[in-house]
Amino acid sequence: MPVVRVTLIEGYPAETRRLLGERLTAAVRGTMAAPLEGITVAIEEVRPDNYMRGGTSRVPGAPSPDPQALVRGFLEAMEARDLDRASEYLAEGFVMTFPGGVSFSRPEELAAWAKGRYRFVRKTYEGFDTALGVEGATVFCFGTLSGEWPDGTAFSGVRFIDRFEVEAGKLTRQMVWNDLAETLHG
Repeated sequence: MPVVRVTLIEGYPAETRRLLGERLTAAVRGTMAAPLEGITVAIEEVRPDNYMRGGTSRVPGAPSPDPQALVRGFLEAMEARDLDRASEYLAEGFVMTFPGGVSFSRPEELAAWAKGRYRFVRKTYEGFDTALGVEGATVFCFGTLSGEWPDGTAFSGVRFIDRFEVEAGKLTRQMVWNDLAETLHG
C-alpha cells in the first residue's frame, strides 16, 4: 500500500496540513488503484532552526487560500448583492461568461444585466468539486436555482453549474450554465 511522506517546516496551520493530507490522498487514489484505507500520508515537521536550503535557514511560506472557500465567498457576496465585497475576490482581467455567450468583467455589469431578467435568484448547492493544478485550481459548483421573475412569479428547481478558475488567491474566470431559459420558455 502506498505511503506518502512529506516534510514541512514547522509553522503551517492545522487546516493547511489537513488539506495537504486530503489532497495527497486524492492524488494517490486518482493515480493508482489503491484502496482508500491503504493509503498513508505522513506529514512530518522540521524546526526552522534545523533546516537550511542553500546555506540559509528558511521559514514556511504562506498557505494558499482554499479555492473552494474563495468561490463560496464570492457567490455569497453576489447573492447578498454586496458587489464591493464580491469584487475583492476577483483578479485583474476577470471574465464571467453566461448562457448565450454574454460576458462581464465586474459584478456591477452582471447586476445591471440581470435586473430585467429576474428580481432575484438564490442557489442551492448540491456539491463543489475542485481540481488542483500547478498554477491554480478549477472549482465547479452545481445545484439548483430559485427566485422570482420580473413579474413576481416564483421559479425553483432550475439546474445550474458554475466553473471557476482560481490563480494566486483570486478568481480569474467564471463560466455559467443553467436552464433558466428553458424554464422561462418551457
